[in-house]
Formats: sequence, C-alpha cells, structure tokens
Amino acid sequence: MFTGIIEKIGKLTSVENISGGKRFKISCGELFDDLKIGHSVSVDGVCLTVTELSGDSFFSDAVGATLEKTTLSDFKTGRELNLERAMKIGDRLGGHIVQGHVNGVGTLSRIAKLGENYSLEIAVPPNLTKYIIDEGSIAVDGVSLTVAKIVEDRITISLIPHTWNATNMRNRKTGDKVNLETDVLAKYVEKNLFSNKEEKDKFSDNWFKKLGY
Repeated sequence: MFTGIIEKIGKLTSVENISGGKRFKISCGELFDDLKIGHSVSVDGVCLTVTELSGDSFFSDAVGATLEKTTLSDFKTGRELNLERAMKIGDRLGGHIVQGHVNGVGTLSRIAKLGENYSLEIAVPPNLTKYIIDEGSIAVDGVSLTVAKIVEDRITISLIPHTWNATNMRNRKTGDKVNLETDVLAKYVEKNLFSNKEEKDKFSDNWFKKLGY
C-alpha cells in the first residue's frame, strides 16, 4: 500500500529480457538503504517486488499482465522513475490510498504552464471515467494528484512547482503514456451497489420511476 507521495526519483540502469517478462535494475540511492528482498516499491505507479539488491540499486521482475496493462514494457535504460516505498502502519497519509495496481494507461494530451504552476490534460480509457470525479484523487505514474476537472474522457490536473520538480512529471511531453490508478474506494462503492442482478437496476431512471419519482 502506498500514498502517492513520491520519495525519490530513481534511474533505470538496465533492462534484461527474461522468460515471459523483463528484469529491471533501478538505482535508488541511499534514501532506500533499508530496502530488503521481498519489499514492495511503487515504480511509476506500479507495485514491484524487490528480488535482488546491489549497492544503491535493486532489481525487480515484471511479467504477464503487469507488462500488458502498464507502460513498463516501453521502459528504456536511463529513464527517470518515480519511487515510493510501501507505507508503514502509523505513517501520515499525505496523498490517498494507492495500491500500485494500475487500471489503465492514459495519454498526456496537453501541458501548459500557468504562472508558477502547471496544468496537465490526460485522455483516459473510457472504462475508467466512471471512477473519476471532479476534485477526486487519481494516481498518475504513482503520483497522488487531484482532478481539477473531468469532461468526457479527459481530465485536467494542476501541479504545484514542488510536485513538478520532485517527480518525473517534469520530463513529460505531449503524447506520452502514463500509468493510471483510480481511487479504489470508488470500485468498492460500485461493487456494493451493483453486486447482483437485482441491484443492477438500482438508481437507474426505471428504478426511480417505480418509486413514483
């Protein structure tokens, strides 16, 4: 479990093809000197397991659905990566609850500098829009951000200078793909409201008409 508050920008130092996937070597510096094999690290929003340690770097493997559903398959050596260790019980929750389970890949359609701040527009997969609301939370490449506005399948997000400078968002350009994770609470609400056939019609126009509205 993560909070979406990036601790460090790491660097991808090697990519190795393995059976059914890829092995990444990521330089993370002294900040992560407490890492152990088996620990989880959010890498650009993807929860990866530390499989090996070497100096100031760690190795992680990605296979199957992880490569299919995220941008990891496009990673090239030298890429800067948003890194966050799994949260400890009792830590402050500075962002929101982030699982590191990417729901889909969005496309950065616009970047604008507004004074000292930045405005990003992201085209999101249509199947994810139902989980996104104005002023709600979303993780973009592992960064906990607030949705300023959503119109159809496009969301607008404002970044303060600190977030811009402390994450790899500063390297982004129009057309780039980004990992998206919607707020997990929205999925639980959907599950509870529409968990069986009888409930599927609840809160629809027909449901309200039956109640006399």
